[in-house]
Amino acid sequence: MQVILGAGGSIGVELAKILPAYTNRIRLVGRTPKKVNENDELFAADITDAALVDKAVAGADVVYLTVGFPYRYKIWQERWPVTMRNVINSCKKHNARLVFFDNVYMYDRDCLQHMTEDTPVRPTSKKGAVRQQIADMLFNEVKAGNLTALIARSADFANGKSSVLHQLVTDNLIKGKKANWFVSAEKLHNFTFLSDAAKGTAILGNTPDAYNQVWHLPTDPTALNIRQWVERFAKELNVKSRINILSPTILGMMGIFLPVLKEMKEMIYQYDRDYFFDSSKFNHRFSYTPVKPDEAVKRILQEQQR
Repeated sequence: MQVILGAGGSIGVELAKILPAYTNRIRLVGRTPKKVNENDELFAADITDAALVDKAVAGADVVYLTVGFPYRYKIWQERWPVTMRNVINSCKKHNARLVFFDNVYMYDRDCLQHMTEDTPVRPTSKKGAVRQQIADMLFNEVKAGNLTALIARSADFANGKSSVLHQLVTDNLIKGKKANWFVSAEKLHNFTFLSDAAKGTAILGNTPDAYNQVWHLPTDPTALNIRQWVERFAKELNVKSRINILSPTILGMMGIFLPVLKEMKEMIYQYDRDYFFDSSKFNHRFSYTPVKPDEAVKRILQEQQR
């Protein structure tokens, strides 16, 4: 059996669609889980509750930790270490392999122009420090021989409701508004397509020799800046390509009224420089070709316009 902890989020749902290729027993765990496949087993749980996590993990061969807490530092600080400890303890107890779906917040901000699995871990944000803390918790157990686990890292999502590209660019263009972006439209920025992230996570979880290391999930290497992304979306929608740049000052003022933007302020360094996420390790190992930008643009707009 394979278990998804945090099954209601964008990646959890997409992963559930892929897993029937590997197993006929899937358990979806979340506060209010909903079936994705007909035979899914549902388990309602708060994964900060150790006893419930233990019951959710019991009987699992592979556990995928894909939870996404609200985008607030205080919540991350309170819930992530507790959650990781609960999941690690339960995986150890039930001899389950753990796949942790992670982001790039812990990487050295001066190395974003070419991120690989060997990029130095040196967070300069509070949220990045939390991500480093929980990744260290996992690998400390791996190094001690207590746990079989891997980290699957993704770049910013290209699609999905939680995607910044969705919230600031495509949603606005569809509504006839200007696209928004942070700091500069001239910096390179590649994105991970949700279906690639889910397929990559499932492949890794079902590949025994992929464990006990970090993997970047499949992401197309085409180097586009944000202005070029906006132009592609605008062309597909047959609208004028327009973009409004949110400076750090404007962001600070808007953060007074929109808490999520206040939380974004410490992460602005991810947008004021080139951001290139390299998944060649995965692509070569599994002969995988990620979704390319032009196809991604078409599929993203089809999803949003349904």
